[in-house]
Amino acid sequence: MIKVDGLPYWRLSGFYFLFFLTIGCFMPYWSLYLKSLGMNAEAIGILSAIIVVTKIFSSFIWGWIVDYTGKRMHVIRYTSFFSLLSFCFVLFFQDFWSLFIILLIFSIFWSAALPQVEATTLSHLGEESDRYTTVRIWGSISFIIAVVALGNFFDYYSINYLLPIVIFSMALVWFHSLFIPEVPSSYQKSDNSTFKAILFKPRVIALMAVCFLIQASHGTYYTFFSIYLEEHDYSNRFIGICWALGVFAEVIIYLFMHKVIGRFGLRRLMILTVIFATLRWLLIAFFVDNITILLSAQCLHAATFGVYHAVAIQYIHLEFKGSHQGRGQALYSSVSFGAGLALGSLISGYLWDSVGSMQTFLFAAILSAIGILIAWFGLKNNYS
Repeated sequence: MIKVDGLPYWRLSGFYFLFFLTIGCFMPYWSLYLKSLGMNAEAIGILSAIIVVTKIFSSFIWGWIVDYTGKRMHVIRYTSFFSLLSFCFVLFFQDFWSLFIILLIFSIFWSAALPQVEATTLSHLGEESDRYTTVRIWGSISFIIAVVALGNFFDYYSINYLLPIVIFSMALVWFHSLFIPEVPSSYQKSDNSTFKAILFKPRVIALMAVCFLIQASHGTYYTFFSIYLEEHDYSNRFIGICWALGVFAEVIIYLFMHKVIGRFGLRRLMILTVIFATLRWLLIAFFVDNITILLSAQCLHAATFGVYHAVAIQYIHLEFKGSHQGRGQALYSSVSFGAGLALGSLISGYLWDSVGSMQTFLFAAILSAIGILIAWFGLKNNYS
C-alpha cells in the first residue's frame, strides 16, 4: 500500500481498474467486430485510427481547460458521461461513415479523462511520484481480466455482444468518476517557466519524438494483432491469452518499477524500451506460427509499454510542473497515444492488404529502431 498523506488510493486505482477494463474489452476485439461487418483492412485501420487521432488536439484542449479552470474532476466527469452517451449510437449504425462520425465524437470526449487522472494521481503522490505504478497497476490487472474473459466468451457467443459489454463498462467509468475528489490546491506548486519554453527544450523535443515513434510502432499491434493471430488459425481464447500475457508481464514490472527507475535511471530505461520494441515486432513478424517465440514476444510488453509508460510519465512530471501539469500530461497523450498510434494504425491499414501482414510488423520495427537513435542522442542523462 502506498503511504502518502491524503492519497485517495482506492478511488484512483478504482478509476484505472474500470477505465482499462473498458480498454481491455474494446481494444483486442473491436477490429474483429469491424471485420465481422465485412470491412476490409483499410476501413478497419481508419476506424481504429480515428479513435486515437482526435487525441492530437482534443487531449491538449481538455488539458488547457483544466489548467485554466482548475476543475480537473469536473472535466473528467462530464467527458466520461458524454463519451458513454455518444458511443451508444454504435448500437444503431453499422456502415463505415456512420461509425466514423460516431467514433470521432466519442473519442473527443473519451480522450479527456486518462491524462487528467494521471495528473491527479501524480499531484497526490507529490515527492513519491516514482510510486505511480503501484496505483496504475490496477488498470493492467483489469485489462487482463477483460481480455481473458471475453476471449473465452467470444469462442461461444457472437462478437456483436461486444457493444453492450463496452457500453456497460463505460457507464461504470462515469459513475466511479463521481467519487474521486479534486486535487487540493496545496498539492499544486507554481513553476516560473512558460509552457512554450519547456516545450522547446531539446530534451523535451527528443522525448516527444521517442514517445511518438514507439506508439506509432504499436499501431500495427493494437489494430491488427488479433486479426493476425486469427488469420494464422488461433482461437479467440488463445488471442485473449496472448493479450493477457503481455499485460501480466506489465503488472510484474509495475510491482518493482519504482526500484528499477532508481537503479537504472530514466534515459537508460527508455533506450532499452525502444530496443525491446524493435525486437518484439521482429519476433512477431517472423515467428507468428511458433507459439513459444510468440508468447515470449508478448512478455516484452513489460518493457514496450510497462517500462516505457512509467518512464515517460516520470519525464513529463519532472518537466511540466505546477500549472503546466495538465497540459504536459495531455501533450504526452496527444503526441504518443494520439498522433503516434493514429499514424501507426492508419499506415498499417494501407500496408496490410498491399504488402502483407509480416511486412507491416517489419514497418513497426523500423519505427521503433529510429526511436533508439533519438533516445540515445537526445534524452537527458539524469534528473534530480
